[in-house]
Order: sequence, then C-alpha cells, then structure tokens
Amino acid sequence: MTMVPDQVKIYEIKRVDVEGAIVIDGFPSVGLVSSIVANYLIDTLEMEQIGIVESPAFPTVSLIRNGNPQHPVRIYAGHPPADRMGRGADKIVAFVSEFHPAPAVIHPLATAILDWTQEQRCSLLVSPEGLVVEADPHRAGKGRGPRLNDVKVYGVASTRKARELYIEPNMIPFAEGVITGIAGVLLNEGRRRGFDVLTFLAEAQADYPDARAAAKVIETINAILLRTPLDAVPLYAEAERIEQQLLSIQRHAADRTTKESGAPTPQPMYR
Repeated sequence: MTMVPDQVKIYEIKRVDVEGAIVIDGFPSVGLVSSIVANYLIDTLEMEQIGIVESPAFPTVSLIRNGNPQHPVRIYAGHPPADRMGRGADKIVAFVSEFHPAPAVIHPLATAILDWTQEQRCSLLVSPEGLVVEADPHRAGKGRGPRLNDVKVYGVASTRKARELYIEPNMIPFAEGVITGIAGVLLNEGRRRGFDVLTFLAEAQADYPDARAAAKVIETINAILLRTPLDAVPLYAEAERIEQQLLSIQRHAADRTTKESGAPTPQPMYR
C-alpha cells in the first residue's frame, strides 16, 4: 500500500512484477482520449486488475460489469503476446477511471501515481491527452472531426533524454501552451524528479468523445514505445465501441446522481 497526503491510497490486490513497465494515465481528458486509450489497451491485451486507488474525494459509486463491482479508479497490468521468436514483450500498466477527479485531489493523486511508478521501477509514464480543435460545421455526427490520417499528434517530455529519444524524432514537439490536470502535474513532477513522463496530445473535439484522436495516440504508442506491436486493423472500430461504452457509463451516473440528490446534472467527464 502506498500513502500520500490528503488520504490518497494505492492498494495492490495482486502482486505482479511490473519492473520496466510503461505506465498509462487513463483519467478522462479532452475528447475522452486518455480513457479510450487505456480501455483499449486493457481490453486488447486482456490486462488483469492488480490494484485500486482510493480517496474520500472520489465519487461514491460502484461500476457493475458482468455482475462484478468495480472501483472508480483501478490499476491493470498486462503485456502484448511474445513475438514469433518467442521473445518477451513489453509490460504495460494502466491507471483508469471513468470520472474526473475533484480539483483538490489532482495533485496528491498524480503524486501517488508517480510515487508508485517509481517504487515499482517502471520505465516511463505516458499521459495521452486531447488537444482542442474546432469542429467542422459542414460535417454532422461522428464525422465532424478530422479523418484519422489527418489527426496530428504533438508531444512533450519531462526530461531532455525522453524528448530527444521519443518526441523529436517521431512527432511535432508541443512548444508553447498549457497542459492542465493530472497530465500537467505528472510532467512537472517528472521534471523535478528526473523521471521520464511523456504527454501525447492528439487533436480532438472538446464537446464529444473523439475515437479518432484516441486511435491516433494508440498508433503513436504502438509505433514508438512497444517492441511487440499491436494489431492496428481493429483499432478504430474498437476505439469507437469503447467511446460508446464510456458515454453510457457517464450518462447513467449523471442520471443517477440527479435523481438521488435533486442536484443539477454533473458536468460530462469529457469536458
């Protein structure tokens, strides 16, 4: 168990060797990019749950899937299958949630994640994010955003080594701007500690989940971080399926909260 101020705790429910793993921050972001990316990896790699993150500031809900209660913030671990030569594959860890953390808990939560990542001797931490672009008024429905091949991905790293190794050779460096929330804290803490944190920002729509942006980030992770590549053929269809699943969870939680408390409907988790 890892503990930090403000009562954020990480409980390991299964001991797994994740030394050298790539850790994915799967908390909701613009266009639900982070959540779709994390859930895609969890589903595709059949990752197993190894822990939960707990705090009194988290939503008082239980997500029920296949008859099993799920904590609002969970940790999964897994890896792609070994290649044809039988060589081992990358280890991947994902912190995932369907809900935005309250502002007061963002800093201690990000600190807890980075503390755990370093304690487990993981290799680096990746925060997928959406970068707001304007919707195309001439398109309707899901076609409003750019086509998958037109989505640009920008990158920023917490250390010079990571910037030169991963960002500059592979994507447009994110040179000027503001990155908020968990990703922003992770970048700042990573720089202070000298630990490699990467943020991949894909152009995304701000007002609805964007499977295209998430698919582009998954392509980027696949291309530059994984020694054993994932099958990219079902990528977009699966990202869209996860998008709809997350929307359904959000709407159900919002309706439930409104009925029970009489309060206004909470803000969507993708804003």
